[in-house]
Amino acid sequence: MLNDIIISVIIPSYKPKEYLWDCLDSLRSQTFSKDSFEVLIILNGCCEPYYGEIEVYLHKHNELKCRLIQTDTGGVSNARNIGLDESKGDYICFIDDDDFVSPNYLDELYKHAGKDTIPVCRPLSFIDGTEEYTDYNITKDYDKYYNMGKVAFYKPRRFFNGPVYKLIHRDIIRDRKFDTRFKNGEDSLFMFLISDRIKYVEFADKTTVYYRRVRQNSATQSKKPLGYAIKNYTKLMAVQTTIFFKGIPRYNFWFYLSSIEGRLKSILFD
Repeated sequence: MLNDIIISVIIPSYKPKEYLWDCLDSLRSQTFSKDSFEVLIILNGCCEPYYGEIEVYLHKHNELKCRLIQTDTGGVSNARNIGLDESKGDYICFIDDDDFVSPNYLDELYKHAGKDTIPVCRPLSFIDGTEEYTDYNITKDYDKYYNMGKVAFYKPRRFFNGPVYKLIHRDIIRDRKFDTRFKNGEDSLFMFLISDRIKYVEFADKTTVYYRRVRQNSATQSKKPLGYAIKNYTKLMAVQTTIFFKGIPRYNFWFYLSSIEGRLKSILFD
């Protein structure tokens, strides 16, 4: 029997608030066929009352093919790994639980996707509690390459700082997983790990938007102590360097070099 699930949307969630409904509502509004994608919510490191609240929402809005999975083990990487193990789609789409996407998001990304091509969207951000959408820190990269068609994947490198904003074919990921030893920088490490099977990036229409919610108390907004940053990113660079040299010539040298440069900047500015 052929798999009728084309896209698996993986949403890790920890003690979610009302913003999760915005995320799920945006998936309910997708123009992509509801029969052709599934949503996996991985509730990690917590249970009630969140599990029950999500169940009530899903029962009320049962047009989504959605599975709610709970694990007592916390951590976004572990949650994403569970999602990868449980997913059925040919393509993987990661969305954070406090963000949401435009109605054409899955449809437009799928039009540009391939086994060696990563389609990406236009990212915008907004301050939590407002509806004023502005450019995010990588929006200018989208604007720079938008009209160029397919470009070599390593050119818009900052789109590979994490797994969101894009659609990834399962053949690219294969059985690779997020490294749960790291709490910071693990997203870009995963993207580097799977980059050996990526050739191109293609930019979807400007109406294809990922809306990034900026919350003042979120982990991404908290500056880490310098000692922690040095220790964490030094280990990350060691792991990434091992991956690169073991994988020569599959991994792109310039992408590796720019990734290491990004780690060094993170030590100073994270």
